[in-house]
Amino acid sequence: MGARRFETASIVKVNILAALLLRQDPPGKALGSDTRRMAEAMIVSSDNDAAVALWQRIGGSRGLTDANRALGLRETKPNKHWGLTTTTAADQLLLLTALTSPAGPLTPSDRTFVMGLMNKVIPEQRWGVTAAREPGNRSVYVKNGWDTVDVDGGRWLVNSIGRIVEARHDWLIAVLSDHHVSQKEGVRVVEKTATYVLKEMRAATAGDGPSQG
Repeated sequence: MGARRFETASIVKVNILAALLLRQDPPGKALGSDTRRMAEAMIVSSDNDAAVALWQRIGGSRGLTDANRALGLRETKPNKHWGLTTTTAADQLLLLTALTSPAGPLTPSDRTFVMGLMNKVIPEQRWGVTAAREPGNRSVYVKNGWDTVDVDGGRWLVNSIGRIVEARHDWLIAVLSDHHVSQKEGVRVVEKTATYVLKEMRAATAGDGPSQG
């Protein structure tokens, strides 16, 4: 499931933040005010300068690789140009699980911090898996990535990862895609996919607990 590898673009920023939090000593220690502001900018508005600064702070590719061992990500391959890191949908679901599960390597305060930022993403970037939410549901968490791919003739890759919490289910969703003629078309495909998958899973799944798509 989800074994094809895609470039991450900006969804890797969630992975960078997780790596940053895992470096805190002792675990769960609050980030300094400047670092916290950069982390917020990196996730909430997808600020690239903040991502560059925090990428350097975690030790770049080597630091992300070390963190991903703890997070259980085996198919995510860091690139020195962080946006060119490659990953799979399955690995992104593992990342989301690590960021939401008490069994994961992050402390409760760290998990709350990450989810809080993903819940505050600016309106113009709250597309993607959020399209699958039920009307009125505000328990939605997202990070998107988008870019053109030179080796694909300048076509667009569009990725969306996130979480939708409902009364009976805690859904974790990752949709990765590429070869789109425009960003708008990529967003349409991602949202259509997320909406269809979650509709089918709602119909097929009973009981409580996190579910993945």
